[in-house]
Amino acid sequence: MEERSKKQSFWGRISNKRKKNTLESEKDLVYLISQAKNNNIVDQDTFNLMINALQFSTLEVRDIMIPHSQMQVVHIDDPLEKIVDFSIKTTHSRFPVVANEKDEVVGILHVKDLLNFFCNQEVFNLNNILRQVVYVPEGKSLPILIKEFREKRNHIAIVVDEYGGVSGLVTLEDVIEEIFGDIEDEFDVEATAKNIVRLSQNTYQVNATTEIEEFNEYFSVNFTDEDVDTIGGLVLSLFGYMPSKNEIIEYKNFKFQVVRVDRRRILIVKVIRVETE
Repeated sequence: MEERSKKQSFWGRISNKRKKNTLESEKDLVYLISQAKNNNIVDQDTFNLMINALQFSTLEVRDIMIPHSQMQVVHIDDPLEKIVDFSIKTTHSRFPVVANEKDEVVGILHVKDLLNFFCNQEVFNLNNILRQVVYVPEGKSLPILIKEFREKRNHIAIVVDEYGGVSGLVTLEDVIEEIFGDIEDEFDVEATAKNIVRLSQNTYQVNATTEIEEFNEYFSVNFTDEDVDTIGGLVLSLFGYMPSKNEIIEYKNFKFQVVRVDRRRILIVKVIRVETE
C-alpha cells in the first residue's frame, strides 16, 4: 500500500510540474525522475524512456544525423552483384545513390526493389527503380521530422546545410532510437568531454567524430584521405564496410578497434599505438 502511495504521489508531482511549462520545471522534472529511480519507483527502462523523451523535443537533425564522411552510398553505375554484396555486408535496406560525389544524390534505393532482377540481370537499370530524395535542413526539430516521416511514409532523408550541400543523412530508426535507445550513449561523460582519452601507455579512446587533423596533431602523424574528414570516416574507409563491435583493423603502426557502433555509423574506437622495433 505504501509503495502504491509513493507512485501516486510521484505521478501527481510530475503532472503539476508539466503544467507549468517552464525551463525550471523541466529541470525539476529531471530531478524528480532521477529520485524516482533511486527510490525504485520506476525501473531503469522507464527512467531511460522518460529522460530520452524529455530531451527529444530539444534535439535537431544535426544532433543525430550520420555525418557526410560516414555515409554509406551506392554508385549509380554499380552492377547488381556489387550492390547486393554491399547490402549484405552493411545489413541496410535503403541507400542513397550518388552519381559522382556524395553531394550528388540522385535517388534512394530500396534493396527490396532489386528482387525483380535476380532472375534477369540483363535488364537491370538502377535509374528505373530509384525513389525520390527527401531533403531536410540540419536545424529541423526531431518532433517535426518524425511527424513528416510518418505522414510521408518515409524512412530516410538527406540532410543539407545552409548552402544546400549534403552534410549527412538521417533515418527513422535513428530518430526512434533517441527515445528507445541506450541512455548511456547520451551521458558517456568521458567519451564526450574529450575527443581523445588516454587509457594506458599506448591505448586511447577516440570519438569517431574526431577530425583527422586533430588526430594527426595529437599523435604527431600525417594521416590523409581526400574522401573523409573524421577518424570514424577513415576507419570505415579502411574496413570497406560497416564493422561490428570489437572488430580490429591495422593501419600505419596503429590498431583501430571498434568499441561502439550502431546500424549506420561508428561512434567510438579504441586506438592502440604499435611500437616499432
